Amino acid sequence: MSEAVTRTVTTPPGLLASLDPLLREWLPRQRWFAGKGSPVSGFALVAATELLPPTAKLGLYHLLVQAHQPLQPGHTGQDRPGDCYQLLIGVREALPPRLAPALIGHVTRGPLAGRTVYEALHDTRPAELLLEALRTQARIGGLRFERDPRQEIRPGLVPRLMTAEQSNSSVVYGDTFILKLLRRIVPGVNPDLELPLALAREGCPRVPPPTAWLVADPEGAPGSPPAAEPYVLGVLQPFVQGATDGWELALRELAKGEDFVSEARALGRATAEVHTALARALPTVTLGHTQLRSLVDGMTERLDAAVHAVPALRPYADGLRSAYTALDDLAAEGRTWTAQRVHGDLHLGQCLRSPAGEWALIDFEGEPARPMAERRMPQPAVRDVAGMLRSFDYAARTADPPQPDWATHCRAAYCAGYAEAAGRDPRTEPVLLRAYETDKAVYEAVYEARHRPDWLPVPMAAVHRLASPDRI
Repeated sequence: MSEAVTRTVTTPPGLLASLDPLLREWLPRQRWFAGKGSPVSGFALVAATELLPPTAKLGLYHLLVQAHQPLQPGHTGQDRPGDCYQLLIGVREALPPRLAPALIGHVTRGPLAGRTVYEALHDTRPAELLLEALRTQARIGGLRFERDPRQEIRPGLVPRLMTAEQSNSSVVYGDTFILKLLRRIVPGVNPDLELPLALAREGCPRVPPPTAWLVADPEGAPGSPPAAEPYVLGVLQPFVQGATDGWELALRELAKGEDFVSEARALGRATAEVHTALARALPTVTLGHTQLRSLVDGMTERLDAAVHAVPALRPYADGLRSAYTALDDLAAEGRTWTAQRVHGDLHLGQCLRSPAGEWALIDFEGEPARPMAERRMPQPAVRDVAGMLRSFDYAARTADPPQPDWATHCRAAYCAGYAEAAGRDPRTEPVLLRAYETDKAVYEAVYEARHRPDWLPVPMAAVHRLASPDRI
């Protein structure tokens, strides 16, 4: 591709219909599929772009598809428009053995009849094409490949697909860059690009600056809705070579019987530096009683739903609710708080420690299950702090036997490190901190009851503590 390449593409009619029966089976098996527990009943095409025409050797399609699912699991009849997913579909006459794990299926009808389709990120050539398109700022159909002109992207970097992803997919290029491709797509500004760009403008070294990004303009694409907002599809950032994520590092130290205090303190400083930079870069707001009442109402509604879903929470319901009413009482007395943009889903697994010992924060997408507007709302910075404190508890309780004192020391060190960089200690806001920790523990209890029942005792230990302020 040449610099700033623009290419008009046409997608064969009937493409999605030919893929439909294969995708219905394949999509629900993917770890990043959010609609588990309910079958896919059909698809709607949001956008389709031919990146490589399907020759005898290789073809490549970029699809945005909306998966339709029944309104209630186990019921037929009316469907609900489901989530929109980003798919990269490779096309070959036959798959070589190295690509066998990427198989989607064999097409029997339509424009690709007789071909084999597969998850293209497993294949070197399609992955190389994505990087080259970002390097050259290509425009292909409704896809825009953009980059920071101040950062160089060398051609020819060898790609490899990372296998440890959950809600997204990542490709590493030559240990130089990592491309995170979002799988569940919503229109509008995505904080996973917005916040790192803002932090890069502030010169914050704690977050890898975006090098390039991929955006889709659905307007004018086949099957796209009118007046749709652009979709952020992926972000390319520098790869922190040799880095260890905080969760792996914490478990390793626990297994060796080592404390994590110095690392927790450094991680607290890094978090505070990111919060301080975000407060400089983006607007902050003051939360008074009206705004706090709305926040407390949301926490209370989540608690009520959780108590209904997880019977083990019922004996603690009143005590947990008191964490929220105590916050509301403070607001009623005239107390106010500052809210700002935050990470939104901070835990040990969202932090990287470089071989030089420096901490970086990654994955600013927020909780994927929350609406995008909610993820972009200013929040008290203590929300991120509460998420990290819960993460220390999780790590400590994976040990055999559990090590609650380890978590206690880490929590204290993290808050102390935060205070060193921010000038304020989160522990001086005990009512606010307890409310956010409670909200997080309640969320965890629902998640574990549904997905990992053996892990339910981990958040329940926190529920027992948080339900009574004198135990905190």
